[in-house]
Order: sequence, then C-alpha cells, then structure tokens
Amino acid sequence: MSCASNPPTRSLRRRQARGFTLIETSLALIVIGVGVLAFVDAQRAFIEQNNWSSRSATGALLANEVRELSRHLPKYDPVLGLTSGNNNAVVGWGAGSEKIIVRDFNCLTDFDGKVFGRDGNMPGPVSAAGTVVPMSDANGVQQLDGNGDAKALEGWAQSVTVEKIDPLNFATVRAKGYYVAPSGNDPGVAVDQFPLRVTVVVTYQGTYDTQPIEVTRLVWITP
Repeated sequence: MSCASNPPTRSLRRRQARGFTLIETSLALIVIGVGVLAFVDAQRAFIEQNNWSSRSATGALLANEVRELSRHLPKYDPVLGLTSGNNNAVVGWGAGSEKIIVRDFNCLTDFDGKVFGRDGNMPGPVSAAGTVVPMSDANGVQQLDGNGDAKALEGWAQSVTVEKIDPLNFATVRAKGYYVAPSGNDPGVAVDQFPLRVTVVVTYQGTYDTQPIEVTRLVWITP
C-alpha cells in the first residue's frame, strides 16, 4: 500500500488568495492622502503666486499712470505760484474747489492728498489721460454698469502725497511755507524753490479682504 500523501493544495490556495490586511489598507490610504494634500497645497500656492504676480503688474501700471499724468505739470500753479500769506498761510498748494476733475489739475501740488479709487476722490483709479481706468473681463471687453457706462476698476486705489523736501537732505521734509531768508552772500531759498517728493501708493482690497493691502509704492523727486 502506498504511503504517499497528497500535496497541501487547499492550504496553498488559501495562502495565495489572502487579501490586504487592515494595516496595509490604512497605510495605503495614508500615503495616497498625503500625496493628494501635497498636490492640493502646491496648486493653492501656484494660484496665490499667480494672483500676486498679476496684482503686482497691475499695481506697477497704476502707479506709473499717475507719474505719466503729472510729469509734464509744473510744481506750482502757473497763476498763483506758491506764496506765504498772513499767519504763515500758504497760497497755491493743493487743488482748489474749482478743480473738480483730474483734467483740471494744472500743477503737481494739486495731487497732494488725493485718493483715486476706492472711497476716494474719483470712482476708480485714473489713467495717464486723466480718465477713470475701466474694468475689463478676461477677453479685454469693458464691463458696463446698469446705466451702460464703463465700470471703474474695482478694489484698487491710488493715494498721492506731495512733500517739500530739503535740497541738501532729501530725507528731511519741510513745511509747505518754509523758506530760507537771504543772509549776507547767501541768497537763501525762496518758498517755491524747494524740490518736491511725490509718493504714489497703490492698494488693493478684494471682496473678502478686511482692509486694503499695499501692492506698489512709487517715489520720485522733482527738483
């Protein structure tokens, strides 16, 4: 009688058909989850960088629009000039009530303290032509409001500051009526002969932003 035994085929099949354990499945889910989270985070970072690059370009453009708008203007009003009146009151600095729109500005100091855009003196940022910059869609088509007029660029503002500075130290700001009286051989410095420093700050406030964010700051000096 033969003593040979049958091979353990049933046990072998059972071992071959064994599936994933709970630990293996959990580890696989963790690896996949970490990969998905890393991909989502990278995508978010890319979108934020892309948005910031677009905003930086827009901010630089809006700042230079103000510079181009004002660069051909004299420092002070061509008619009034700049004088110190009674009680050191300064005449000829800033836009008077008769200068309603940007195109009425005829000197650099008319821009001092003006805000073009959000909560400012104009419904939106201004261009080098003195007109409001319109809002456009991705195809470059201007957006219209309910009256059929072009919508101003939303969320953006240009804040302008003009300061009189010391000719020997551009970091020193002088009062608007400041002057240096003649003394001996020193002819002094008249009230309207000081250089001016112009600062344009461009800010943006999105729909969900609690406050405006500075995007660009452009500074230049007019001798």
